[in-house]
Amino acid sequence: MDTVRVRWVQHRQMVGWDAGGHGVLMDSPSQYAGEGTGARPIELLLYALAGCTAMDVVSVLEKKRLDVRGIEIVASGVQRLDDFPHYYETIDLEYVVTGVGVPDDAVARAIQLSEEKYCAVKGMLGPQVSVTTRFRVTAPLPPGPAAALLAPSPAADGE
Repeated sequence: MDTVRVRWVQHRQMVGWDAGGHGVLMDSPSQYAGEGTGARPIELLLYALAGCTAMDVVSVLEKKRLDVRGIEIVASGVQRLDDFPHYYETIDLEYVVTGVGVPDDAVARAIQLSEEKYCAVKGMLGPQVSVTTRFRVTAPLPPGPAAALLAPSPAADGE
């Protein structure tokens, strides 16, 4: 059995941790009496979904002995606002797989297996949540000082 603890800190700020001591800070924006010091609990679902499917996809591609050097997933969700609860009605997952000679069909199959068989987080989302996926495969940058200049920074997309 998995167990986590969540404790109220102040205002709407909560801190959570698991049995291994891994922690997470949650908060709400100021318009909801928070201070915006942590992820909103609903956003943690996007983290969980992206992390779960990323682990699956890496595992499947490694089993195929493909030269995968990186994976990044951008998870975007649109919440239902007309009624409570404000769950995500749509979630979009964009996979960027970096590797050498990684075929598109292998990535597509790995994503399909994650969605339909392996990802427990995806499996917990009900039929009211529409999840769409897309992916692209990129080649790694050549080594050298120019690679550092050409690589996108995590904040390059303004998020």
